[in-house]
Formats: sequence, C-alpha cells, structure tokens
Amino acid sequence: MRKLQFGWHMPSFPVDGSAGTAFVEQIHNTLGQIHPHFDSVWVDDHMMPWATWQSNDTPYLECMTTIAYFAAAYPTLTFGSSVLSQAYRNPGLMAKMAANLQLLTGGRFICGIGAGWMVEEYEAYNWPFPKPSVRIAQMEEAIEIVKKMWTEAPASYAGKYYRIDNAYCEPRPNPVPPLLIGGGGEQLTLRVVAKHADWWNIPGGTLENYAHKLDVLRGHCDAVGRDYDSIGKSWSAEAVVVAETEAEAQRIAAASPYNRNTILGTPEQVAEQLQQFLDLGVSYLIVRLLDFPRTEGIEMFAQEVMPRLR
Repeated sequence: MRKLQFGWHMPSFPVDGSAGTAFVEQIHNTLGQIHPHFDSVWVDDHMMPWATWQSNDTPYLECMTTIAYFAAAYPTLTFGSSVLSQAYRNPGLMAKMAANLQLLTGGRFICGIGAGWMVEEYEAYNWPFPKPSVRIAQMEEAIEIVKKMWTEAPASYAGKYYRIDNAYCEPRPNPVPPLLIGGGGEQLTLRVVAKHADWWNIPGGTLENYAHKLDVLRGHCDAVGRDYDSIGKSWSAEAVVVAETEAEAQRIAAASPYNRNTILGTPEQVAEQLQQFLDLGVSYLIVRLLDFPRTEGIEMFAQEVMPRLR
C-alpha cells in the first residue's frame, strides 16, 4: 500500500484583486505556514486565468518558471505541474525543462502532463486547437518523446505529429521524474494513462464519478496488460473549506466564486468526506483551500484534518 501524501494546489492568480508582487507574497505567506506539513505543491499550466469570474488582465504565473522559483525557496517540498499542456511547449523542450528541474531541485519534480482544453488560451497565443482525439494523440506522442529523451542519448522519434532527431537531454534525469497524466476521458485519455502513467489525477467531481473512472481505468489496464495497482491514484479536491463550525465553513464557501463540489465542514466532517476517496484507493490528495489568501483554513487542515486521515 502506498503512503498517503498531501499536496497543496497553489493558486496561479490572485483571487482578491491583488497585484502580482502582492500575490507572490501571499503564496510565500502560505508556504511559510505549511511547508513542514505538506509533501508537495502543484502549479497550473496556463498563461491567463481560466476562471470566468476573472478578467484576462489578472496577473497569472507561468507554471515551469514558478516551480523553479518556489522550489529553490522551499527545499523540503516536491513540486508538480498540474498539468503541462502538451501543446504549449515542443515535446523536446518539455523533456529538457523537466530534466533540468529534476537536476536543480535534487529530484523534487513531478511531471504532470495533459492534453489541454482551454480554447481561449490556444487562440490568444496562436496555438492550433485540434479536436480532442488529436490532442490526446499528440499528448501520447509527447509523452513517448519525453520518456525517450530521459532514458536514451541521443534520442530519435518519428510520430504523426511530433519528431526528434538525435536529440540530447544531458544530464538525463536521475531519478527519472514520476509521470502524472491528468484527465478523465474514458475512451482515449484513460487508455494513455494505462499505458504510460506512474500517477493518474482528475480534478474535482463527485465520489461516484471518481469510482466510475477507476473502473474504466481498470478495464484499460486489463486491455493493455498493465498492473492496475502499479498506477498511483491521486485526486484534486478543488474546493475545500474547513472551519471551527459547519456554519462558518458554509459562510466561507458562499463567499467564494469557486465552490463546485465543495468539501466543507469541521475538521472531522472534512476528514470523513475525504476518507471516502482514500477508501477507493487514492494515496495522493491535492487540495485547494477556498479561504486563500487567508491561512486559517490550510493551517487547520494541516493540523486537524491530515492527522485524522494518516
């Protein structure tokens, strides 16, 4: 059985109208409180806000440079990309950047990859946005290139969408970063997970939905000859509110524009809700606390919820 680990899903944009420098200080303030308790920090890969309630000129932190900065500042934490859109960087460059982060952090990088989804961002940055089946096929080719470059020198690959020719990625990462694939598409994405992933993640949703996706993943593992239990199961609780009373938690949730499938209540109530996901096999919980930039919620989560689950 895998050891239960906890990650903080760090906001990539301010939720209170702060400017960029103030927002960075908010993150430092939170990390200063939680770094002795959490295993990891997870950073989105977008170029502009995905939330409909934010304007497009809201400050937004780019994923890989943000990880490099905060990983240097907090050497006890692992950092993960949640998740890199395969289209935003050439696959060879993605492999090199990930290998470089693994070197500079001393092995504290988890490489999360996904197929991409935010069409407005693709259009704004002039990236092609093909249909989902093509983006997923591109993701699989990108993953195959990344894995080759991490393990072979030189590495060559010729796919339908991407290629490399005698590419070097020196120094190759040692150890190779864990590969997390994000997404829940049942016909295509979860089959790629079954073939390639060390970890699988899906953000939010209900307990019933997560259980169903696990059943689909198990079927794909059987089809491709993969040991289902060899894939780590993670889940991102995208909206968590913990407070002294349930009424206070409800008040905080009501004040947040992001309150879909919210897990809320007292520490005991929140732990009971999250335990149901652990019972399904989740061994990596990644949480986003809705009271950010306040730290009361995440401190209570670390001190009173995590011990109940461990």
